Amino acid sequence: MNQERLAKVLAEMKKQEVPQLLISDPTTIFYLTGKMIHPAERILVLILKETGDHVMVVAKIFPVADDMGIELDFVEDTEDGVAHVLSHLDPKQRIGIDKNWPSHFLLRLMKMSGATDFVNGSSITDDVRAIKSEEEIELMRQASASNDEAMARLQALIPQELNELEMTEKLLEFYRDLGNSGTSFDPIVAYGANGADPHHATDTSVVKEGDSIILDIGGVKNGYCSDMTRTVFYKSVSDKSREVFETVLEANKRAIEKVKPGVKISEIDDAAREYITEKGYGEYFTHRTGHFIGIECHEAGDVSGTNDTIAKPGMIFSVEPGIYIPGEVGVRIEDLIVVTEDGYENLNHHPKELKIIG
Repeated sequence: MNQERLAKVLAEMKKQEVPQLLISDPTTIFYLTGKMIHPAERILVLILKETGDHVMVVAKIFPVADDMGIELDFVEDTEDGVAHVLSHLDPKQRIGIDKNWPSHFLLRLMKMSGATDFVNGSSITDDVRAIKSEEEIELMRQASASNDEAMARLQALIPQELNELEMTEKLLEFYRDLGNSGTSFDPIVAYGANGADPHHATDTSVVKEGDSIILDIGGVKNGYCSDMTRTVFYKSVSDKSREVFETVLEANKRAIEKVKPGVKISEIDDAAREYITEKGYGEYFTHRTGHFIGIECHEAGDVSGTNDTIAKPGMIFSVEPGIYIPGEVGVRIEDLIVVTEDGYENLNHHPKELKIIG
């Protein structure tokens, strides 16, 4: 058990007046214990209590070492896992439960316990995880450096005119070669008009002269995620596509320059959105400006006009404005940004200025 992280969670529990907290999210359990377990339909609950009587209820099928620094309560497949969880709780006290616990477990616990004071406890661990330690920031630097290299190798393939799926297959080879354990999300390679769909499902389309090429890629290295988008053009670029690109690039830069401690996260979104709107493309910027990232590619928290959370040192999030004109062109440019004590650090160093390849 990571005692420093545990102490932060316990302090937040006290602040929010939650004396006992059930954590079922595998990534949060990994954050606290260093052990990643994907339970599928089986029981997995880390119970934290202000009294210090912490315990992890876990299906016996999973190999969990006794030296994790926490009491373990193993459950056979034929046993009632919820009953095991309940045996460690005080139904008379408030019970915090994270947002990821399957409802069939939660509803059964609520019925069996007779307790009435249940709260969503996810904000407790989400708020702690949002502030990365120096160790985590360094791991994120390494993951993004690897992703920069993967992007360079992927762009070098464009003159071969591989289809979108072939490009993603090559990307998987690059990640393996660079020491990544996998991708942080399904990579997006989108040629031409395909890029007008922000979450285009990569297919067998082949690149044509004048196409924009959106490359949205991310890997997982040492347990932490990378995520970056670059848009380039094949052989030539039209005047309109150039204008769209330069608008997105400037929006990306303006949003990043806004990042510093004390700024509302919504102001970062505003910086990108207002510029794109000013240039006449506001209706084509159809998503939030970014998302928080770490052990998961999309962690709690976003960069949107409704998030008035104050930026704090250690937060890491994407800045990825885009313009998507149906049937014509799509452009997105994305960097991962760390809030520092006096400003920001951009984790991505692969060039993002307009580039024509081929």
